[in-house]
Amino acid sequence: MIKSLRFAASAAALSLALVGTAHAQTPPPKAPMPKAHVFTAKDMASLDRLSDPRVSPDGRYVLYSVRTMDYPANKASMSLWIADLKTKMAPRRLKISDGGASSGRWSADGKSIYLSSSRAGGTEQVFKTDATGETATQVTATPFDVQAYKVAPDGKTIVVALAVFPDCADFACTEARLAAKTATKATGVVYDRLFVRHWDTWADGARNHLFAYALDGQGVATGQPIDLMKGFDGDTPTKPYGGDEDFTISFDSKSVIFSAKVAGKDEAWTTNYDMWGVPLDGSAKPVNYTADNKAWDTTGIASPDGKLIAYRAMKRPGFEADRFAIMIYDETTQKLRELAPTWDRSADAIAWSRDGKTIYATALDVGQGKLFAIDVKSGKVTALTGEGHVSAFDVGPSGLVYASDSLKSPSELFVLPAKGPVVKVASVSSDALKDVAWGEPEQFNFKGWNDETVHGFVLKPANFDPAKKYPVAFLIHGGPQGSFSNSWSYRWNPQVYANAGYAVVMIDFHGSTGYGQAFTDAISQHWGDRPLEDLQKGWAFATQKYSFLDADRACALGASYGGYMVNWIAGNWNAPWKCLVNHDGVFDTRAMGYSTEELWFTEWENGGTPWQPGTTYETFNPALHVDKWVKPQLVVQGQLDYRIPVEQGLATFSALQRKGVPSKLLYFPNENHWVLKAQNSVQWHKEVLDWLDQWTGNTRPGR
Repeated sequence: MIKSLRFAASAAALSLALVGTAHAQTPPPKAPMPKAHVFTAKDMASLDRLSDPRVSPDGRYVLYSVRTMDYPANKASMSLWIADLKTKMAPRRLKISDGGASSGRWSADGKSIYLSSSRAGGTEQVFKTDATGETATQVTATPFDVQAYKVAPDGKTIVVALAVFPDCADFACTEARLAAKTATKATGVVYDRLFVRHWDTWADGARNHLFAYALDGQGVATGQPIDLMKGFDGDTPTKPYGGDEDFTISFDSKSVIFSAKVAGKDEAWTTNYDMWGVPLDGSAKPVNYTADNKAWDTTGIASPDGKLIAYRAMKRPGFEADRFAIMIYDETTQKLRELAPTWDRSADAIAWSRDGKTIYATALDVGQGKLFAIDVKSGKVTALTGEGHVSAFDVGPSGLVYASDSLKSPSELFVLPAKGPVVKVASVSSDALKDVAWGEPEQFNFKGWNDETVHGFVLKPANFDPAKKYPVAFLIHGGPQGSFSNSWSYRWNPQVYANAGYAVVMIDFHGSTGYGQAFTDAISQHWGDRPLEDLQKGWAFATQKYSFLDADRACALGASYGGYMVNWIAGNWNAPWKCLVNHDGVFDTRAMGYSTEELWFTEWENGGTPWQPGTTYETFNPALHVDKWVKPQLVVQGQLDYRIPVEQGLATFSALQRKGVPSKLLYFPNENHWVLKAQNSVQWHKEVLDWLDQWTGNTRPGR
């Protein structure tokens, strides 16, 4: 096929050349040849993934993690790589990665690299090596998995997170209780409070606690551990997403600051996470530093001189999508202040500069995930990056390293020196993607609800031909306080649709993040009106502006809140769509209020509990509009999704089938709110694209 196209192009060029000689005309430029490789879901699932960059204390090396997928085995492995910024040699994989290695961390003196691995006995433990990475020494030998760890700056103590029963006095008690559960043939479990289940796991009574071990002269944990959270009814790292960012060791190596929520009876409907401090020697119980704030406090980090503590804090209890402000507490004056209070963005990761004069932070900003520098004294905010999405960063003595991705690239590693341009350090996917034709993204804006500016992205199909019209995948993001943004995704990746012959349209409707807190707030108690108006106006604007969009061959797709919106669209705006795809979406908002695990979410978004008057559970309930459902719909649901339980997906499919609407159910017994397993992901994409092709008449490239 390619050879014949090339031959035809050559013949045409020769013909034009002969004509041009006779008539003294300049031949028109050749159209670019289409790239041969179609980027598929299997390609995406098979890609190596770069993450977690860490700069050595002297600034010479960057350590980072790489996830490698064995697709036939449906299993991923982790390895550690190192880049030498001085010699600029190609990055190399550390040999100790042969046994599996992740969470690489430098010791304060830069002589050792600590890492997490399950190479010994199957449990996850901490090991150490050096910059050569040839051999590894086991540091911890705990009876349970080490979920996260940190080494004190003085190198004398390691703090590890382990899941234990909080009322147990020692590890033996937890081990005995677990053994007893395994030994009995009775399977009943008794609960007397929520959470009964959370994200994709049923509660077993265990809590993530921090333990301190002394390190001997060889850097190996020794002696009896100190339970820094003894009897504490809460988790650090926080569940289900927490990691070592949830706790930090002070620069004088005398105390630990951690983020945790006291569970109690209201764990499922409160967002009151606090910052706690505890001596590293366990001589006192944890003290709540942020008891006055009943909203979310997290990510405490001490300044290099130990005089200031920075952390992120929300202000409204019960609202998980409130703006994360950066707070500064002065240990000397005991005064608390907000850094850059007029900066209307929500900070994600934060870190101190080496001189303590700057706080670095990542935040979404008008569709881009930027890295910012904030002056601690004046609060002046400066954007350090532009287009793309900074997913992780670390601070070195002479600059920053960060991982960044975009709609056209998975994560790559960059160095931003104190002076000079940004330099790319490493990419783990460039070779695999060198022959891929990317769909070109373009950001646009229009007047949406309340005549306010709303932004969106359009993605042209790969190997775009301006003379053609293309079917459209209209993607609706979840959250709902989220954003597709100029970023790479391994679950809802627009490039997979672009390479399948679709144009893609994505609208950051009211409720999306990165456009100011008032814009984010606008969706609460307005799930079905303001965002729908934005989607309608965005669709009208896009189809008028971009002539290559075939408005008569379009399908709407969404997950989570996006799935809710697909169900809402089915009964309130189904005219434009040939088909619909709903992944783990809400069908019945009232039932959702009784069955989801994080109750604070539905209660905030609907203005109260399901039994209270004046709420919006029925105002914007898709289940009340099923009588108008007529468009073909594919329903996707994971059994282990406790955020939007399986009954919501089954109810959607039941309604469609009972009404005789063309529909399919794709059910995953071993997936949660996301489809994470590689072969399941490929199956998901096949079913979704086949569904779109069936109803739009699309002929998929390379199929």
